[in-house]
Amino acid sequence: MKRRICIFAMLLMMCHAYTQIVYHDATHFPLLGKAAGATGTRYERFPDSLKNISRAPLWSLSRNSAGMAIRFRSNSTQIAAKWETLGNNHMNHMTDVGVKGLDLYCLQKDGKWRFVNSGRPTGKTTQATIIAHMQPEEREYMLYLPLYDGLVSLFIGVDSLSSITQPAVDAPVRTKPVAFYGTSILQGGCANRPGMAHTNIISRRLNRECINLGFSGNALLDLEVAKIMAEVDASVFVLDFVPNASVEQMQERMETFYNIIRKKHLDTPIVFIEDPIFTHSLFDRNIAREVQRKNQTLNEIFTLLKKKGEKNIYLIHSDKMLGDDGEATVDGIHFTDLGMMRYADLVCPVIQKLIKKKKVQ
Repeated sequence: MKRRICIFAMLLMMCHAYTQIVYHDATHFPLLGKAAGATGTRYERFPDSLKNISRAPLWSLSRNSAGMAIRFRSNSTQIAAKWETLGNNHMNHMTDVGVKGLDLYCLQKDGKWRFVNSGRPTGKTTQATIIAHMQPEEREYMLYLPLYDGLVSLFIGVDSLSSITQPAVDAPVRTKPVAFYGTSILQGGCANRPGMAHTNIISRRLNRECINLGFSGNALLDLEVAKIMAEVDASVFVLDFVPNASVEQMQERMETFYNIIRKKHLDTPIVFIEDPIFTHSLFDRNIAREVQRKNQTLNEIFTLLKKKGEKNIYLIHSDKMLGDDGEATVDGIHFTDLGMMRYADLVCPVIQKLIKKKKVQ
């Protein structure tokens, strides 16, 4: 009888040990979605050399981890995370999960990524179990990082007796990423959770790494951003700055911004995207006029580039971007998850076609 009790106690101890969570520094695993390497900390988007050169708001936003994701593999029955955000930011039109939370995806046998669950933030520092009670089998994971905050540190938690290793599958494919430049919408405003930012949706659909250089309210065609983009060996460059840039800024800088990239990538497709037809422009006549004027300016400069003999440049019109039901934004401007999906529906086929065309050439 005593022997049975001892065996039972040992089994309980083993089970208890198995369910203990051990945390591993995420710096040991691949980081996707980063354009520049020489950053002050791992989860920033600008190199440290731009700290005293960039406009202050642009530099501050570059410290947000928008579009970045950690890739790893584990056979754990649970996945947890501990993370400290840079600013503990909060916005009144976007969920805290989207602003400063985490989003876990798992690669399925059919090659598609499946949403698992989110890490919901509780403050500047959070410790949370994202998923539990799974079968102990090897799985490939992708953990999306905050869209509108930065990270001081990130640790991934797994069962103490399980393994956590480098990914065994190259997905999303990291060679020849798609590089995006744009506004608050491109940065991820206002997706409910990080995985629903449209660059992340497009990355999963294309099975291709995407780089998010979206800067809320600050896509003003700053030439240092063009220089950063030009250092990326991209398959396609997507320029979606019109919601922020004024007509005057486009007239002054758009061609120069384009030429900086083109000089280093003679044949790479470069895609321009019109200003969205914002849902409240149906009622706000000033917004409607502004959108029309900006899109007209973009089209004029694009046509001029074509007349100058520029090739492999493309323009995506926005009239069908958000649908016709008015339900795709949270405030008339920033996209809900529905808006993000509709944007991806419009843009993804164009990028996919250009990648295939480039391969054929």
